[in-house]
Amino acid sequence: MNTPHTWNAADCVTKTYYRGIGWYRQSCTVPAELAGRMLYLQFAGVNQVADVWVNGKHVGRHKGGYSRFRFPVTGVLVPGQDNVIAVKVNNAHDPDIAPLSADFSFDGGIYRNVSLHAVDPLQVQMLDLAGPGVYLRQRDVSANSATVTVTTKLWNHHTDARSASVRTVITDATGTVIADQRTAAREMAPGTGADVVQTVTVSRPRLWNGVTDPYLYQANVEVHDATGGADTITDAVTEPLGLRTFKLDPATGFHLNGKPLGLHGVSLHQDLADKGWALSDADRARDFDLIQDLGANTVRMAHYQHDQNDYNLADERGIVVWAEIPLVDTVTASTGFTESTQNQLHELIRQNYNHPSIVFWGIGNEQRKDDTATNTLLGSLADIVMAEDPDRISAYADDSGTWDVGIRRHSQTFGGNQYYGWDDGGSIHDDLGEWADTVHENDPTRPLGLSEYGAGANTAHHALNPSSVDAESQWHPEEYQALFHEAAWQQLATRPFIWGTYVWNMFDFASSWRNEGGQPGINDKGLVTRDRAVRKDAFYFYRANWSTAPTLYITSRRWTRRTDAATELKVYSNADTVSATLNGSSLGGRSSASRIFRWTGVTLQPGPNTVVVTATINGETHTDTVTWSLA
Repeated sequence: MNTPHTWNAADCVTKTYYRGIGWYRQSCTVPAELAGRMLYLQFAGVNQVADVWVNGKHVGRHKGGYSRFRFPVTGVLVPGQDNVIAVKVNNAHDPDIAPLSADFSFDGGIYRNVSLHAVDPLQVQMLDLAGPGVYLRQRDVSANSATVTVTTKLWNHHTDARSASVRTVITDATGTVIADQRTAAREMAPGTGADVVQTVTVSRPRLWNGVTDPYLYQANVEVHDATGGADTITDAVTEPLGLRTFKLDPATGFHLNGKPLGLHGVSLHQDLADKGWALSDADRARDFDLIQDLGANTVRMAHYQHDQNDYNLADERGIVVWAEIPLVDTVTASTGFTESTQNQLHELIRQNYNHPSIVFWGIGNEQRKDDTATNTLLGSLADIVMAEDPDRISAYADDSGTWDVGIRRHSQTFGGNQYYGWDDGGSIHDDLGEWADTVHENDPTRPLGLSEYGAGANTAHHALNPSSVDAESQWHPEEYQALFHEAAWQQLATRPFIWGTYVWNMFDFASSWRNEGGQPGINDKGLVTRDRAVRKDAFYFYRANWSTAPTLYITSRRWTRRTDAATELKVYSNADTVSATLNGSSLGGRSSASRIFRWTGVTLQPGPNTVVVTATINGETHTDTVTWSLA
């Protein structure tokens, strides 16, 4: 069986999707030249309990469905001969592993990549919670200089003592060396480790400046064996280095490199039609292409640790990231659940510490009870963030409508998951802005974000300016989602104290228990359909507001068969003025400060009707056209 793979690619949209045990078996021949090196099997993601055997010997168990893990297999996986690797995977409900429940399907299987790592016994530690073993802490970053503390977890697995040193080389995007430092050799006893700490300075750094300039350096760390006067490189690790500063201000929001930057973006799930969770790197790159095309500058990677490639893409494209653990909905007071959840946070931070895109560590989402067990756990998680990474910001996503809730007090900031205009009966109103004002007025010293907001849409459902939609009904017209986001963004854009906003969701995704909007098993709040084939009208509303790319888009374009001659024409554009024609006759021009252009009182004639809109954007002429047929 090839990986990535999930056995729930097809049935994850059904209420009876399989949650249980699956087996994988692979024969492999390890090259003979790897004899003498230490071998580690690495799994990028297995949901959710994995037991691994090599040649019949159990080499380890990992609990938790989203983090990377490694098992040492030296002496068990034999170079130069055939070996058999067997993996037992279980995605059944486990009361000791988060998430216990959530609004998404829990696909089972080895749904991310598997790799074999061969490393010299004198190495950067491979078993530090599957982290890189090299940690880059930025200090005193400015336009003049940046100081970086480089901690390398060095380990000697030899049976004799070794004289070891560490060299750190910082290179810029062209590969030019801009800093080079090497420690004096130190004696390391067999079977021991040491943290080697170096401080390097980058003069006049080019800062990682979000989507404007996501500039990356590289930190290259070498382990040198100087035993007996030799100088042999035994191991090397390269990590991204994006130099930046950030802060939250309760009144003015998020600041990057000393300047205000309104964060506006989306939440992201690892789910794709016909593949479930078993996405390829090409799938992830396409998703980030769409996020960039939208004009988003931040992503909440919900509700769990994502594949490393997602964080790499965010680094490279300047997307600010809210990363989080899968503590969703329900908490149990058991020791096993507490330890497992804490371990998932340790793994998230260690494995992703060096990604410059990550600003927020999320410690939980929508806990159902504000009780002692929940608060004790959340308090411990906030303490872990402070101990592991005091330079970043702990965050919590809360769905209560009130401002004074205990469970949101543990993190340094919180975001509201608010669905005014959808879950509360589905009518357009100003409650979202009123909620934000109330929270801000009652808690003015605490930074406030909006971690979720959205409405569903089936691209096959249409209605002219629907005034309300029942979220649980089978009727989710695309036009209502567009109206919802028009109203929501109007409220959010005028409140700079909201440091960040995240549309729920970038893509439709599988949620087995749902049965609404004419699509059983689908949460249809995405701005793009689950198969990535259709960008909904609301996508282009945000593109017109967030992106500098020329945007000219006629809405309701999929409503091609009409029965009512009276209609309106609505266009999203970042042009100053837009002109329109219907069947070759002018409808006139419109101007708009909201990026929404409307022609009311439009009358269709029987048969096909061709609408053409034209605008000049950045000195170039752009057009869009649709055909609507009146029966």
